[in-house]
Amino acid sequence: MKKNTHHSKHSFQKNFPTKLYAGIIVLIVAGFIGWIFRNNQLKGYPIDSKVSTTLNRTVIPISVPSNSPKLNPYDISKFSQYGYGVWLHGPGLTYQKRLDLMPSAYNDTSVTQTAKLLNFFTMTDIHLTDKESPAEMVYYGYKWGIISGYSPAMLYTTQILDAAIQTMNALHKQNPFNFGISLGDDINSGQYNELRWFIDVLDGKNINPDSGIKDDPIPGPHNDYQDEYKAVGLDKTIPWYQTLGNHDHFWAGMFPPDAYIKNAITGNELLNIGNVLTADHLGVKARGFYMGAIDGSTPNGDIIGAGPVADFKTPPTVPADPNRRFLSRNDWISEFFNTSSNPKGHGFSQANISTGFANYTFEPESNLPIKVIVLDDTQRDDNPNGYAYGRGALDQERYDWLVKELDKGQTEGKLMIIAAHIPIGVEKVDSFLGWTSISFISDENLITKLHEYPNLILWISGHRHLNTVTALKSPDAARTELGFWEVETASLREFPQQLRTFQIVRNSDNTISIFATDVDPAVKDGSLAALSRSYAIAAHQIFNDTKNLMPSGSYNTELVKQLTPEMQAKIQNYGIPIGK
Repeated sequence: MKKNTHHSKHSFQKNFPTKLYAGIIVLIVAGFIGWIFRNNQLKGYPIDSKVSTTLNRTVIPISVPSNSPKLNPYDISKFSQYGYGVWLHGPGLTYQKRLDLMPSAYNDTSVTQTAKLLNFFTMTDIHLTDKESPAEMVYYGYKWGIISGYSPAMLYTTQILDAAIQTMNALHKQNPFNFGISLGDDINSGQYNELRWFIDVLDGKNINPDSGIKDDPIPGPHNDYQDEYKAVGLDKTIPWYQTLGNHDHFWAGMFPPDAYIKNAITGNELLNIGNVLTADHLGVKARGFYMGAIDGSTPNGDIIGAGPVADFKTPPTVPADPNRRFLSRNDWISEFFNTSSNPKGHGFSQANISTGFANYTFEPESNLPIKVIVLDDTQRDDNPNGYAYGRGALDQERYDWLVKELDKGQTEGKLMIIAAHIPIGVEKVDSFLGWTSISFISDENLITKLHEYPNLILWISGHRHLNTVTALKSPDAARTELGFWEVETASLREFPQQLRTFQIVRNSDNTISIFATDVDPAVKDGSLAALSRSYAIAAHQIFNDTKNLMPSGSYNTELVKQLTPEMQAKIQNYGIPIGK
């Protein structure tokens, strides 16, 4: 017995290293397999191998067959059966040359491009949406026909953004960008988790597009809208900047949330509110309808808990999530310092965080006399226009700051670009997409003031989800250089889901040309981003969302701008020569 015990002990001691090594190997192998599994789960969604702009090809929706029934926007399972959301690639669009700002006798037949000055891209109205939030306005689209309340494309907002960023990276390799800029409405309802998704996609982090409890409507990785994935991130050599939009700091883009809405956002009981668009002007105090939410456990994101309060015995609920908390202007600005991409703050300074003042300027290249003025032209939280805050406005502080920066840029001999979320001079006063009548300065008077600056070349904006170009002509026919261009970029959530590139070149007669080009994200067949495009087209067809520039929604243009003699002489020394 002792002998056997001794032998067993001796055998154990003799074999201990082997057993230890074997155990370590098992642990290493298990860990390696786990690492492979986790990284396979979090791998990114690749885009189409062919990346181009709408100069080369466009996305053309195919008309729904005439014998197909009229579907609702939530009838996702029937889209394919009845021909909704189908598209093909069509021919490219050439540049339409615009001479609206030039003298009537101007002749460009012998003018050639001589040097590249600046190349950048814009994206806007991405509306990254926490579809499972109890405080979204789903009922507005579900029953009241308002696409901003509900669109099936809201299931895939992070995935289409990831595809758009990868597309910009590919175009950057073909023709490097000096910078990119978001023109606002990155997020839909001012929520913390929505903004983190936006910044994290651009930073190239792991993205969990789920909220509340973890859902996996189609078992397995990378096959449904709730699956976690690894974003590619914007090329680190491209600095990107940020503009404030109305959806970034107002609930639903229209209201500072009261205590009830703030509690609803982070709670589990679905929002009970009325029609804030009616003339009763109760705004967020209106009641009567549960707004509904998306059931993230279903493959097509079924709508739950939507309808008149009287139809429910008990309030409908969804799992709560503290990361849905609403962000103030100050909090929203602060998040842009929690980033791994450049520049830190993405244009904002620490002073912007403390004050909530969302204006700043930057110069894309130190050796180039071009200045970008980033302007917050959304309404203040404390100056409502009736019952909605989603209009354009400037208070005296922001207007005085703008004039100071324009004066400075003009004195220093710099060409100037204004980047603002809301356009000017394109809507009637107090329309939902226009300028509010309680602004310190009307957009009409603002345009008059801007016409005093011949070095202002461009106003870029989003907000209306359109690819529109407006010539804001000089009031003095003898001084055509006082005119400037306004270019709007379409939404990345709703059709046509596009970004825009801008290339500014110097011409042989010392005018400049601004080439504005629409870009479709290069989605890969079968990807979730491709589903996003299909659903956006289906929503466009169902809501009868009449946009101009059909069938593709695209508009490519060359915009010619006259320079002053002083800037003509100065600009001759700048740019990368073309054809050399």
